[in-house]
Amino acid sequence: MKFAISSKGDGTSNILAQKMRSYLLDFELEYDEDEPDICISVGGDGTLLYAFHRYRGRLDKTAFIGVHTGHLGFYADWVPEEIEKLVIAIAKTPYQVVEYPLLEVIIRHHHGGKETRYLALNECTVKSIEGTLVMDVEIKGQLFETFRGDGLCISTPTGSTAYNKALGGAILHPSLPAIQLTEMASINNRVFRTIGSPLILPDHHTCLLRPVNDVDYQITIDHLTLLHKNVKSIQCRVANEKVRFARFRPFPFWKRVRESFITEND
Repeated sequence: MKFAISSKGDGTSNILAQKMRSYLLDFELEYDEDEPDICISVGGDGTLLYAFHRYRGRLDKTAFIGVHTGHLGFYADWVPEEIEKLVIAIAKTPYQVVEYPLLEVIIRHHHGGKETRYLALNECTVKSIEGTLVMDVEIKGQLFETFRGDGLCISTPTGSTAYNKALGGAILHPSLPAIQLTEMASINNRVFRTIGSPLILPDHHTCLLRPVNDVDYQITIDHLTLLHKNVKSIQCRVANEKVRFARFRPFPFWKRVRESFITEND
Protein backbone atom coordinates (compact mmCIF):
# COMPACT_ATOMS: atom_id res chain seq x y z
CA MET A 1 0.00 0.00 0.00
CA LYS A 2 1.20 3.51 -0.83
CA PHE A 3 0.69 6.37 1.61
CA ALA A 4 1.30 10.10 1.93
CA ILE A 5 1.21 12.40 4.95
CA SER A 6 0.05 16.01 4.96
CA SER A 7 1.10 18.07 7.99
CA LYS A 8 -0.27 21.35 9.32
CA GLY A 9 3.32 22.54 9.50
CA ASP A 10 3.65 23.34 13.20
CA GLY A 11 6.24 21.60 15.35
CA THR A 12 3.86 19.12 16.99
CA SER A 13 2.27 18.07 13.70
CA ASN A 14 5.62 17.75 11.91
CA ILE A 15 7.08 15.53 14.64
CA LEU A 16 3.97 13.35 14.61
CA ALA A 17 3.96 13.12 10.82
CA GLN A 18 7.64 12.11 10.75
CA LYS A 19 7.05 9.47 13.42
CA MET A 20 4.12 7.98 11.52
CA ARG A 21 6.09 7.95 8.28
CA SER A 22 8.95 6.10 9.99
CA TYR A 23 6.61 3.55 11.56
CA LEU A 24 4.77 2.86 8.31
CA LEU A 25 8.02 2.46 6.38
CA ASP A 26 9.11 -0.07 9.01
CA PHE A 27 5.96 -2.02 8.11
CA GLU A 28 7.20 -1.92 4.48
CA LEU A 29 4.53 0.40 3.20
CA GLU A 30 5.59 2.70 0.34
CA TYR A 31 5.68 6.48 0.72
CA ASP A 32 4.31 8.12 -2.44
CA GLU A 33 3.23 11.76 -2.43
CA ASP A 34 2.00 11.65 -6.03
CA GLU A 35 -0.26 8.59 -6.08
CA PRO A 36 -1.08 7.48 -2.53
CA ASP A 37 -3.76 4.94 -1.68
CA ILE A 38 -4.14 6.64 1.69
CA CYS A 39 -3.41 10.25 2.65
CA ILE A 40 -2.98 10.89 6.38
CA SER A 41 -3.75 14.46 7.41
CA VAL A 42 -2.01 15.59 10.61
CA GLY A 43 -3.32 18.86 12.04
CA GLY A 44 -6.93 19.97 11.84
CA ASP A 45 -9.82 20.25 9.41
CA GLY A 46 -7.95 22.92 7.44
CA THR A 47 -5.06 20.53 6.87
CA LEU A 48 -7.42 17.94 5.47
CA LEU A 49 -9.00 20.53 3.18
CA TYR A 50 -5.55 21.25 1.71
CA ALA A 51 -4.92 17.52 1.27
CA PHE A 52 -8.31 17.06 -0.39
CA HIS A 53 -7.59 19.77 -2.96
CA ARG A 54 -4.12 18.41 -3.60
CA TYR A 55 -5.54 15.00 -4.52
CA ARG A 56 -8.86 16.14 -6.03
CA GLY A 57 -7.80 14.57 -9.34
CA ARG A 58 -7.68 11.07 -7.84
CA LEU A 59 -10.56 11.02 -5.37
CA ASP A 60 -11.61 7.58 -6.62
CA LYS A 61 -8.18 6.19 -5.70
CA THR A 62 -7.09 8.06 -2.55
CA ALA A 63 -8.80 7.69 0.84
CA PHE A 64 -8.20 10.16 3.68
CA ILE A 65 -7.49 9.72 7.39
CA GLY A 66 -7.39 12.62 9.86
CA VAL A 67 -5.24 12.95 13.00
CA HIS A 68 -5.97 16.12 14.95
CA THR A 69 -3.24 17.88 16.91
CA GLY A 70 -5.35 20.81 18.05
CA HIS A 71 -9.05 21.27 18.57
CA LEU A 72 -11.41 18.41 17.79
CA GLY A 73 -12.06 18.25 14.06
CA PHE A 74 -14.94 16.83 12.07
CA TYR A 75 -12.53 15.22 9.61
CA ALA A 76 -9.94 14.08 12.15
CA ASP A 77 -11.00 11.16 14.32
CA TRP A 78 -7.60 10.10 15.70
CA VAL A 79 -5.53 11.78 18.42
CA PRO A 80 -1.72 11.80 18.81
CA GLU A 81 -1.83 9.26 21.65
CA GLU A 82 -3.35 6.73 19.22
CA ILE A 83 -0.84 6.86 16.38
CA GLU A 84 0.72 3.48 17.21
CA LYS A 85 -2.74 1.93 17.11
CA LEU A 86 -3.49 3.73 13.85
CA VAL A 87 -0.21 2.68 12.23
CA ILE A 88 -0.86 -0.98 13.07
CA ALA A 89 -4.42 -0.68 11.76
CA ILE A 90 -3.20 0.82 8.47
CA ALA A 91 -0.50 -1.81 8.06
CA LYS A 92 -2.42 -4.88 9.16
CA THR A 93 -6.18 -4.27 8.92
CA PRO A 94 -8.47 -3.93 5.89
CA TYR A 95 -10.27 -0.62 6.14
CA GLN A 96 -13.81 0.41 5.39
CA VAL A 97 -14.27 3.19 2.85
CA VAL A 98 -16.94 5.78 3.65
CA GLU A 99 -17.96 8.13 0.83
CA TYR A 100 -19.49 11.58 1.30
CA PRO A 101 -20.92 13.99 -1.30
CA LEU A 102 -19.09 17.00 -2.69
CA LEU A 103 -20.20 20.31 -4.17
CA GLU A 104 -19.57 21.04 -7.84
CA VAL A 105 -19.28 24.73 -8.78
CA ILE A 106 -19.11 25.81 -12.42
CA ILE A 107 -18.45 29.50 -13.10
CA ARG A 108 -19.30 30.74 -16.59
CA HIS A 109 -18.27 34.10 -18.00
CA HIS A 110 -19.64 36.59 -20.53
CA HIS A 111 -18.06 37.05 -23.97
CA GLY A 112 -17.38 33.34 -24.38
CA GLY A 113 -14.81 33.13 -21.63
CA LYS A 114 -13.67 29.73 -20.49
CA GLU A 115 -15.85 28.15 -17.80
CA THR A 116 -14.14 27.03 -14.59
CA ARG A 117 -15.09 23.97 -12.55
CA TYR A 118 -14.33 23.51 -8.87
CA LEU A 119 -15.00 20.87 -6.23
CA ALA A 120 -15.65 21.88 -2.62
CA LEU A 121 -15.47 19.63 0.42
CA ASN A 122 -17.00 22.23 2.75
CA GLU A 123 -18.58 25.13 0.91
CA CYS A 124 -18.59 27.85 -1.72
CA THR A 125 -19.37 31.46 -0.81
CA VAL A 126 -20.24 34.30 -3.15
CA LYS A 127 -19.88 37.99 -2.28
CA SER A 128 -19.76 41.21 -4.27
CA ILE A 129 -16.47 43.12 -4.23
CA GLU A 130 -18.42 46.38 -4.05
CA GLY A 131 -21.67 46.87 -2.18
CA THR A 132 -24.64 44.55 -1.93
CA LEU A 133 -24.72 41.19 -3.67
CA VAL A 134 -27.66 41.02 -6.07
CA MET A 135 -28.27 37.62 -7.62
CA ASP A 136 -31.15 35.86 -9.32
CA VAL A 137 -31.44 32.42 -7.77
CA GLU A 138 -32.74 29.72 -10.14
CA ILE A 139 -33.63 26.21 -9.00
CA LYS A 140 -34.17 23.52 -11.64
CA GLY A 141 -34.24 26.19 -14.33
CA GLN A 142 -36.95 28.30 -12.67
CA LEU A 143 -36.43 31.71 -11.03
CA PHE A 144 -36.89 31.26 -7.29
CA GLU A 145 -35.94 34.71 -5.96
CA THR A 146 -33.73 37.74 -6.44
CA PHE A 147 -31.34 37.81 -3.50
CA ARG A 148 -30.01 41.05 -2.06
CA GLY A 149 -27.65 40.98 0.88
CA ASP A 150 -24.07 40.36 1.97
CA GLY A 151 -23.63 37.02 0.23
CA LEU A 152 -24.63 33.40 -0.28
CA CYS A 153 -23.12 30.19 1.06
CA ILE A 154 -23.58 26.83 -0.65
CA SER A 155 -22.38 23.95 1.52
CA THR A 156 -22.02 20.19 1.49
CA PRO A 157 -23.44 18.02 4.29
CA THR A 158 -19.94 17.63 5.77
CA GLY A 159 -19.50 21.41 5.51
CA SER A 160 -22.84 22.10 7.17
CA THR A 161 -21.14 22.27 10.59
CA ALA A 162 -18.68 24.94 9.41
CA TYR A 163 -19.52 28.43 8.02
CA ASN A 164 -23.02 27.28 7.15
CA LYS A 165 -23.83 26.65 10.81
CA ALA A 166 -22.53 30.09 11.78
CA LEU A 167 -25.01 31.56 9.28
CA GLY A 168 -27.92 29.70 10.89
CA GLY A 169 -27.99 26.82 8.42
CA ALA A 170 -29.07 23.29 9.28
CA ILE A 171 -26.66 20.50 10.21
CA LEU A 172 -26.99 17.67 7.68
CA HIS A 173 -25.77 14.13 8.15
CA PRO A 174 -22.83 13.67 5.75
CA SER A 175 -24.37 10.61 4.11
CA LEU A 176 -27.17 12.70 2.55
CA PRO A 177 -26.62 13.50 -1.16
CA ALA A 178 -27.60 17.16 -0.94
CA ILE A 179 -26.34 20.75 -0.89
CA GLN A 180 -27.55 23.66 1.23
CA LEU A 181 -28.02 27.30 0.22
CA THR A 182 -27.80 29.77 3.12
CA GLU A 183 -28.14 33.53 3.09
CA MET A 184 -25.79 36.11 4.57
CA ALA A 185 -27.67 39.11 5.95
CA SER A 186 -30.40 39.32 3.31
CA ILE A 187 -32.31 42.57 2.75
CA ASN A 188 -36.01 42.11 3.47
CA ASN A 189 -38.49 45.01 3.42
CA ARG A 190 -41.62 46.11 1.56
CA VAL A 191 -39.69 46.30 -1.71
CA PHE A 192 -37.23 43.40 -1.53
CA ARG A 193 -38.03 39.91 -0.27
CA THR A 194 -36.12 36.62 -0.01
CA ILE A 195 -37.09 33.28 1.49
CA GLY A 196 -34.98 34.00 4.58
CA SER A 197 -34.44 30.30 5.33
CA PRO A 198 -31.76 27.81 4.29
CA LEU A 199 -32.69 25.66 1.30
CA ILE A 200 -31.67 22.01 1.10
CA LEU A 201 -31.49 20.71 -2.47
CA PRO A 202 -31.26 17.00 -3.42
CA ASP A 203 -28.70 15.70 -5.86
CA HIS A 204 -31.01 15.94 -8.88
CA HIS A 205 -31.62 19.69 -8.38
CA THR A 206 -29.28 22.36 -9.74
CA CYS A 207 -28.97 25.86 -8.28
CA LEU A 208 -27.93 28.61 -10.69
CA LEU A 209 -26.88 32.07 -9.51
CA ARG A 210 -27.17 34.80 -12.14
CA PRO A 211 -25.66 38.24 -11.41
CA VAL A 212 -28.03 41.17 -11.83
CA ASN A 213 -25.26 43.77 -11.77
CA ASP A 214 -22.03 43.85 -13.75
CA VAL A 215 -19.61 43.74 -10.82
CA ASP A 216 -16.65 41.63 -9.70
CA TYR A 217 -17.17 38.78 -7.27
CA GLN A 218 -15.20 37.25 -4.44
CA ILE A 219 -15.84 33.52 -4.58
CA THR A 220 -14.39 31.09 -2.07
CA ILE A 221 -14.00 27.35 -2.59
CA ASP A 222 -13.23 25.98 0.87
CA HIS A 223 -10.01 27.81 1.89
CA LEU A 224 -9.35 29.23 -1.59
CA THR A 225 -10.37 32.84 -2.27
CA LEU A 226 -10.88 33.77 -5.93
CA LEU A 227 -11.68 36.99 -7.79
CA HIS A 228 -13.93 36.54 -10.83
CA LYS A 229 -14.86 39.21 -13.39
CA ASN A 230 -17.53 39.17 -16.13
CA VAL A 231 -19.45 36.42 -14.38
CA LYS A 232 -22.43 35.15 -16.35
CA SER A 233 -23.56 32.44 -13.93
CA ILE A 234 -22.48 30.26 -11.01
CA GLN A 235 -23.88 26.74 -11.18
CA CYS A 236 -23.97 24.61 -8.01
CA ARG A 237 -25.00 21.00 -7.62
CA VAL A 238 -24.01 17.74 -5.95
CA ALA A 239 -20.88 16.53 -7.75
CA ASN A 240 -20.53 13.14 -9.39
CA GLU A 241 -17.29 12.64 -7.46
CA LYS A 242 -17.23 11.80 -3.76
CA VAL A 243 -14.62 12.11 -1.05
CA ARG A 244 -13.46 8.82 0.47
CA PHE A 245 -12.44 8.34 4.09
CA ALA A 246 -10.64 5.25 5.39
CA ARG A 247 -12.37 4.03 8.54
CA PHE A 248 -10.84 1.56 10.98
CA ARG A 249 -13.50 2.06 13.67
CA PRO A 250 -16.94 3.66 14.05
CA PHE A 251 -17.13 7.42 13.63
CA PRO A 252 -20.51 8.51 15.06
CA PHE A 253 -21.41 11.82 13.45
CA TRP A 254 -23.99 12.97 15.99
CA LYS A 255 -21.62 12.19 18.85
CA ARG A 256 -19.04 14.39 17.16
CA VAL A 257 -21.60 17.19 16.77
CA ARG A 258 -22.48 16.94 20.46
CA GLU A 259 -18.83 16.97 21.54
CA SER A 260 -18.03 19.94 19.32
CA PHE A 261 -20.96 22.21 20.09
CA ILE A 262 -22.75 21.09 23.25
CA THR A 263 -20.50 19.43 25.79
CA GLU A 264 -16.90 18.58 26.62
CA ASN A 265 -15.31 15.44 25.22
CA ASP A 266 -15.97 12.30 27.17
